[in-house]
Amino acid sequence: MIFEYYSQTDPGLIRENNEDSVSLDTANQVVVLADGMGGYNAGEVASAMATSFIHTELGRWIGEGGQEAPVRELKRAMEICVDNANRSIFNAANSNPLYAGMGTTLVMGVFQGTRAMIGHVGDSRCYRLRGNTLQQITRDHSLLQEQIDAGLISLEQAQFATHKNLVTRALGVEDTVLLEVNEFRVEDGDLYLFCSDGLSDMVPDPRIAAILMEDAPLDQIGRTLVEDANGCGGRDNISVILALARAKPVRRGLLSRMLGQQ
Repeated sequence: MIFEYYSQTDPGLIRENNEDSVSLDTANQVVVLADGMGGYNAGEVASAMATSFIHTELGRWIGEGGQEAPVRELKRAMEICVDNANRSIFNAANSNPLYAGMGTTLVMGVFQGTRAMIGHVGDSRCYRLRGNTLQQITRDHSLLQEQIDAGLISLEQAQFATHKNLVTRALGVEDTVLLEVNEFRVEDGDLYLFCSDGLSDMVPDPRIAAILMEDAPLDQIGRTLVEDANGCGGRDNISVILALARAKPVRRGLLSRMLGQQ
């Protein structure tokens, strides 16, 4: 598989600052998106620390031989990087009064051939468009999701809930954090969308699917997603990362090329 990537982050229409952070390591095929929270500017610090640390450490590990690592080793490397990032954010929050209470949600992906390892903490999401079907392949770590799972609230009622943003996991809040990691098989044409809740809270899933299915360049699709979120109110920072998988073209043999065969 070969992958094409695009990322964009936007402050939205209400917030003065942008507490989201995105990172693309196309050489090692690592994508990271974080949605920070906390006091003045603290959310920006937490999200930037998370994306920078994971980009550097996980990229180094993969670059030094992790491309062919078994799933178990790659999963463990992702967990260690996130754990170390969590401790750094937690220690900064507890040593600097300006950063007290800061934290960040996280969603990340590592693409290797036909394998995608998707990890997340909190309510930043990853969707996959396969054919005409959009599927949310991460499950929010949030109070709302727990209520849905317990049957206390329906999906229809959840659309109007006032506590959508109460997460049950985040980096930097405690000295340990659990990264949920799942492996997915990548197929030709799969389009992965990583996003903060500034997109998913503003734009309904059917509209997200329609945008992703547009016959348009990846950068145009990404910009349309952000524009739609702002068009729906832009109440939060908006961040998106797109990863499009394409099968590598089959190389024809020398004789076939000489004969002009297709």
